[in-house]
Amino acid sequence: MCSPLSPRLLWGFLFLQGVLRTLRADLVFIPPFIRMSSPEVTVTLLGGTENVTVSLAPLRVEEGVLPVPTCGVLTDDTGDWNVTVSPGVNMLEVTVRWRRGLDWCSSHRSAFSESPCVLQTLLVSASHNSLCSAHLLIQVEIYANVSQTHNASENMTVIPDQMYQPLGPCPCNLTAGACDIRCCCDQECSSEVRALFEQSCFPGVFGGDVNPLFHQLCAEGNAAQFPDWFPLLCVQSSPINSPFLGHFYHGVISARQDPAFQVCLQPDLKDFSDAGYKQGDPIMTTKAYFTIPQVSLAGQCLQSAPVAFLQNLDIHCTTDLDLYQERDGILHEKIKNHAMGGIVIPAVIYEEATDLNKIITNIETLSNSGSTPRNVNLEEHYLFRWHNNTITEVNVKIIRAKISAHQKGIITQRFTVRFLSHTSGDEKESSGNPGYHVGKPVRALHTNGVNNAAVLHLWKPAGRGLCTSATFKPVLFGENALSGCLLEVRINENCTRLREIAAERLDSLIQASHVAMRGNSDYSNLSDGWLEIIRVDPPSRGDDDPSSGSTNGICLDVPVQLNILILIADTGTVEGVTQQEILGVETRFSTGIWQYQCGLTCEDKADLLPLMASVRFIKIPAQLPRPLTRFQMNFTEYDCNRNEVCWPQLLYPLTQYYQGEPHSQRVAKGLMLVSFLMLAVLLSDPWTRICKAWHSAAIYC
Repeated sequence: MCSPLSPRLLWGFLFLQGVLRTLRADLVFIPPFIRMSSPEVTVTLLGGTENVTVSLAPLRVEEGVLPVPTCGVLTDDTGDWNVTVSPGVNMLEVTVRWRRGLDWCSSHRSAFSESPCVLQTLLVSASHNSLCSAHLLIQVEIYANVSQTHNASENMTVIPDQMYQPLGPCPCNLTAGACDIRCCCDQECSSEVRALFEQSCFPGVFGGDVNPLFHQLCAEGNAAQFPDWFPLLCVQSSPINSPFLGHFYHGVISARQDPAFQVCLQPDLKDFSDAGYKQGDPIMTTKAYFTIPQVSLAGQCLQSAPVAFLQNLDIHCTTDLDLYQERDGILHEKIKNHAMGGIVIPAVIYEEATDLNKIITNIETLSNSGSTPRNVNLEEHYLFRWHNNTITEVNVKIIRAKISAHQKGIITQRFTVRFLSHTSGDEKESSGNPGYHVGKPVRALHTNGVNNAAVLHLWKPAGRGLCTSATFKPVLFGENALSGCLLEVRINENCTRLREIAAERLDSLIQASHVAMRGNSDYSNLSDGWLEIIRVDPPSRGDDDPSSGSTNGICLDVPVQLNILILIADTGTVEGVTQQEILGVETRFSTGIWQYQCGLTCEDKADLLPLMASVRFIKIPAQLPRPLTRFQMNFTEYDCNRNEVCWPQLLYPLTQYYQGEPHSQRVAKGLMLVSFLMLAVLLSDPWTRICKAWHSAAIYC
């Protein structure tokens, strides 16, 4: 039997050896030490995996003496162990399996024995070209599964009186005379055996908690996750009043001492992938939720927020470089894709960023320029492909940059998540089907571009707001917007050159020739609802002369604003949903006068010229308005738009002007109102006297 001290010393030796080899990009087992309690275990072998031989040998460790690890052929003396190697992407999966299985334990061990069936130490070695390179230490401790090998007792059970003690104080005690795994209330389990599974006991009534707190109780909200309405609609009652035993008469009501509203910061992990994903369910990994940084309602970035199935994201987060922590967990994450336990390993590609001025701002002087640089992830783009309720493929593109380890400043990171059907290609996401959806990007294309796809942009200033460091954001359908940046101009700037630079900066926002009428227009078919953008060029001027204001510090007719006018209209309905389309797009420049602003003296310093771009959506009627009738033209007192009293809309809910409810519901409610009025008239006093008079006259006759 192995000494408790020897495996720990050997594990420390192997762990230190594995760390050093990882730094040299040599072979290494991950993890280098594992405790085996099942007949099979799998580990990962990283490094140069070509021409690698894996062998297994049991160790016999003497007290206080460490064995010398050796590599060679399989030296299994007992023939009880089997090692298999499966190739992967830049790695090998090594599986160690016990050939006998748990059935052998049940047949050769006593049913009530608490000692382990197998207690052994194994050493797995990896060699490259007969050179020993890596070691894996496995501590085997396997117990017999007595809960499945012995039948439950068939003896008659005496049912106690429920008025004094609960029925079945330990329901999970299924095996008489033996310890049931995970049943912490089983009195036949010793303290040593119970310590093996005390963190995974059966919860609730089945696990022996015969008096659990029901979820409507206010006291339960302190420890578990509860909905938003819980503090207002929970029940104040003593825990003695348990519905599980029929106790509803011993409790007393007391006021709560804790705050009324609490937030559960660590909700219980719920796996929604067992029955397949639904829209909005969090995506699961083999360990927890799949998370990325996301912006909360309060405005700050949460570093670990779950990603929901079929919900696209585009997040920008600003982080201080002193607090930045690298996110490399995606390399080792395994995404659960469906109910049968399948997994998807993300495919990750890296790109190096070149221009950091638009992403890192407030750069300070480096405190130590000679230190080793570090990698910073600037953008992370996740593409999920799905089919029915499963995830079929995950592609990740990470754009990173190398900066100094002591770099100071603010970094702006971008995280995007897109879901595409497994049958779709890499085409751009549609903005509606067929009409545009409010808030979706306006689709555009450039007939002379490489892939035709283009986007109308606006500026998104960063740092000082200069045009040279500003980033771009797309024009969103139905949302008017105004953006700008600052252009640096010197006092001796040539006016003709200034006009060309300003016009070029403004024109860079519209790198497109056509705009899509609909949200699903095909980029490859120009006749599929594409409208040519109407461009109005800035007014041209001749050569600058003194009469036109070409003196130093003053320039006339400088393009300072780009106006984008987009005409939209309601063009019909699809399944009752109004569809909106674009009818035309026009871009027009506005000019202004630039004059250098001097202080006490005019120094040769750069002045700032503000450039602006505006987007305005103008909604026009899809059909011409109905012409006025002769009655409306002659009798203006009945025109609701010209008078305070509108007689034609006396019964407004029943007219065509009321659009709050469908016409059928309005008619039904109107008929109900008429019936109530007729019933009130029939039961009124005058009508009753008339009926009595008619009744008296009939009797007299």
